[in-house]
Amino acid sequence: MVTTPAESVLRGSPYRADCPSRRILDRIGDRWTVLVVGALGDGSVRFSELRRRVEGVSQKMLTQTLRGLERDGLVRRTVYPEVPVRVEYTLTDAGRTLREPLRALEEWSIAHLGDVSASQEDYDRPDRASS
Repeated sequence: MVTTPAESVLRGSPYRADCPSRRILDRIGDRWTVLVVGALGDGSVRFSELRRRVEGVSQKMLTQTLRGLERDGLVRRTVYPEVPVRVEYTLTDAGRTLREPLRALEEWSIAHLGDVSASQEDYDRPDRASS
C-alpha cells in the first residue's frame, strides 16, 4: 500500500523531519523530561520540591521543561489562590502512561552502568589512539 506524505505524517513516522511524532520523541527523550516525569510519579509536587528531587536542574531548565510538558498535555499545573500563591505540578493520565517506559530506561541505565563505564574508560585510554 502506497501512502502519501500527508498520510505518513498522520500515521506517525519519527524518521521524517516533518512528522509531529519526532517532536514528541524529542520531548520525552529529553534528559530533564525523563527525570521530571520520574520525580512526579508519586503525585503532586511544588516547584521547589521538584527542583530538590531533580538535582542539577537549573530553575530556567525546570521551568522550560514543565512548560513543554504542560503544553504537550503530560503535566497539569494547578495554581491555588492562597497567600503566598501555591503552584503544584501533577502528571496527567497521558503523563502517567510514560512512567513505565521511562522507568524501563532508568532500570536499564542502572543495570548497565558498569558495562558502559568500562567501555568509556577503555575508549578514553590514551594508548587507544595509537591502536
